[in-house]
Amino acid sequence: MPELEQALTEIAAEMAERTDRGDVATYIPQLGKVDPKKFGIAAVTNDGRVLVAGDADEPFSIQSISKVFTLTLALGNVGDALWQRVGREPSGNPFNSIVQLEHENGIPRNPFINAGAIVISDILLAGHQPREAIGEILRFIQFLADDETIIIDREVAASERATGFRNLALANYMKSFGNLNHAPDLALGVYFHHCAIAMSCRQLAVAGRFLANGGKNPATGHSVVSAERARRIGAMMLTCGHYDGSGDFAFRVGIPGKSGVGGGILAIVPGVASLAVWSPGLNANGNSRLGSIALERLAKMMNWSVFAP
Repeated sequence: MPELEQALTEIAAEMAERTDRGDVATYIPQLGKVDPKKFGIAAVTNDGRVLVAGDADEPFSIQSISKVFTLTLALGNVGDALWQRVGREPSGNPFNSIVQLEHENGIPRNPFINAGAIVISDILLAGHQPREAIGEILRFIQFLADDETIIIDREVAASERATGFRNLALANYMKSFGNLNHAPDLALGVYFHHCAIAMSCRQLAVAGRFLANGGKNPATGHSVVSAERARRIGAMMLTCGHYDGSGDFAFRVGIPGKSGVGGGILAIVPGVASLAVWSPGLNANGNSRLGSIALERLAKMMNWSVFAP
């Protein structure tokens, strides 16, 4: 796809010139230290090509993008029983809202807001110590990316734990409704650590390729999940992957995506490619400002949309 390679190069050059980069997530002190001028983008096509531009090989904290992979693991462990504890609807509220939990009796609206991801972490803890659950998540992502060098950034994890008072409140509140089976501190330990996984755009795009290929790793042909489950994870990404900015992202970009406050976005073009973009500055909804703009540009240039015929 020469036109895709050219598009990535043009977009990276355009983003390098922009000054409206948003604000880095200073409420997690380690993330506040990241250079806001960074920008990387990568595409992994279903026929095996890997195309990159900008700072695509520099690791960054994937934060909530990890929730795509923990959801995939949890569905593999407990299947559709998971949806008894977590909803499937867009939140329409900030990702760390506690008000919604009160109205809905401790059942998080979806698995991509913080409360939902804490429940998913609790599910992955079943029968494990936190260290074992964290190791399982990391190994799964290393397997998907075919890269054992991917690590957890311990400084970011410690920074999140030291400042994660709202998440602690969410966990305790859900525990009071019986929607956590383990001590809140244990579930949060798993949650903070998987959010602190560090990956580059290239690694992230490779890890997400199974979702663009009907649940199969296109390099090996082996199934990671069923085609139906891949579609449903993609549906969750499209409707809930950008918190209270999910509708706007679907409107402007038109493909499933999951953002993280580290400035990354994993996006999926079903049947075509897996994409990853990183720009640390965030918009008002906590999503990468330039990353969202870059994916909108790319989707338009390539005529990609799940709504296209």
